Amino acid sequence: MDQIEQLPSQLSRRNWIVLALLLFASLPFGNLALSAGVLVGGLVAIGSFFWLRRSLGRLLEQPVVGGARFRYQFGYIVRLTVLVGILAVLVKVVKVHAVGLLIGLSVVVVNLFWITAQRAFK
Repeated sequence: MDQIEQLPSQLSRRNWIVLALLLFASLPFGNLALSAGVLVGGLVAIGSFFWLRRSLGRLLEQPVVGGARFRYQFGYIVRLTVLVGILAVLVKVVKVHAVGLLIGLSVVVVNLFWITAQRAFK
């Protein structure tokens, strides 16, 4: 299998590694709320990444018709709305540690930087 074809599965696996590293890095601060925020934010980010990957996979598998593009765009709006709703509930109702949540939400971004640097220096 080509390296480009393996990239989505590598990103998915590595998201969990990045989340574990960020979670372990937050533990020495002794703030359970911070660590919980990192965990929750990471789970939201990984879930959102998985949902996006699945949607893009479905779009690319379908024949090129106008309806497929509309369904993807509509799904994008739904996904974004759900994500905003989840984050609003986490911040306002559950009162998740905001800094921890932001650190956790950066899991996919850190992973993308990691894999880009890895490929740049090969």
